Amino acid sequence: MNKKILPILILILLAGCAAYFLLGSNQGNPIPYTEFKAELEAGSVDKVDLYADKLTFTKNGEKTLYKTDNPDRDGFKEEILLKGISVADHTKEDDGINYYLDMLFNIIFIGLLLFGIWKLVSLYRSTFRVVHHTGIKFDKIAGMNNVKRDMMLVVNFLKNPKQAQQKGIRPIKGIILEGPPGNGKTLFARALAEECGVNFIATKGADFQSALMSMGAMKIKLLFRKARANKPCIVFIDEFDSIGERRNYAGTGIDKENNRIITTMLNEMDGFSPFSGVLVIGATNSYQSLDPALIRAGRFDLKYHIGNPDAETRKELIRLYTAGKTLSPELGEGRLSDMFKDLSCAEIETILNEAAQIALTDGGREITPADIAEAAAKIDVNIHQKK
Repeated sequence: MNKKILPILILILLAGCAAYFLLGSNQGNPIPYTEFKAELEAGSVDKVDLYADKLTFTKNGEKTLYKTDNPDRDGFKEEILLKGISVADHTKEDDGINYYLDMLFNIIFIGLLLFGIWKLVSLYRSTFRVVHHTGIKFDKIAGMNNVKRDMMLVVNFLKNPKQAQQKGIRPIKGIILEGPPGNGKTLFARALAEECGVNFIATKGADFQSALMSMGAMKIKLLFRKARANKPCIVFIDEFDSIGERRNYAGTGIDKENNRIITTMLNEMDGFSPFSGVLVIGATNSYQSLDPALIRAGRFDLKYHIGNPDAETRKELIRLYTAGKTLSPELGEGRLSDMFKDLSCAEIETILNEAAQIALTDGGREITPADIAEAAAKIDVNIHQKK
């Protein structure tokens, strides 16, 4: 059923019920019961209709319908009949209508309850997808050899917690990757999971933001519950500063929600054992903005700076990104490396890709320094030109 149809059907049903009760209750001119009693004693009542919460009647020789309260006492109907007045008893019909309405509302309530449970189950299954194979290995990442070596050791203990316990080593719970954007922090985490053969859950700070209060904290709990159920597992949180920013006790709704998320994150990281088979990797461009309690030792023990590539890494990137491309003789690795000094990995890849497109649209010729300069200008990046 379309998600938009269910609320519309409920509104139509409620409107129909309201119309039934409102229009039904407005039938007849209301009069006090004492006046009806007087008319009854005077013998001027022609016909009476009894309902669960009222009675209606007409007078002799009149078409006007009147209504008043139904005293609902024993012998009341017989009393009217003994006066020779026609009586129609609708009280049982009202009970039947109420019975079916109660049944209908119960069905709607149970349906909404089951719909809510189904949505929660769907949320659990669809949120924070577990990836068993990322398909990316370290040979797709240039440089960062020291970080690769250290992280392989960390994940080795993640996969073999008993080995760490026997050697008296406490495995690392969390690692922070910090540095300017575009240098492969996300790619590195994905490759690490593939190299080590562990499950991988990728998230970003925006995944925990919601218009509903406490929804972010609930998603944090859901994330760690799913990670523990799929251990050994690496949990990667990109834009980590958007949920781990220093707590502010100013009292605004946004601040309170952010505090809830951080507090829940602290509780979850303290709640699972170092030998639980879960490693959390947070990536941020703004390490200084993170809450000190969150990144203290015992939670996020290690921090690695992933900066713009050095000269050797730039050459490795150039070999990686120019595979299948034809460069002019004047564009050697050394010159390109100098031109790309101070650029991020993403900027280098984008410039080389755009330069290849420029050369292709110009007859499929080889890539020239002019193509590199034009590509850099298109993405508003400054390169070092040869003097």
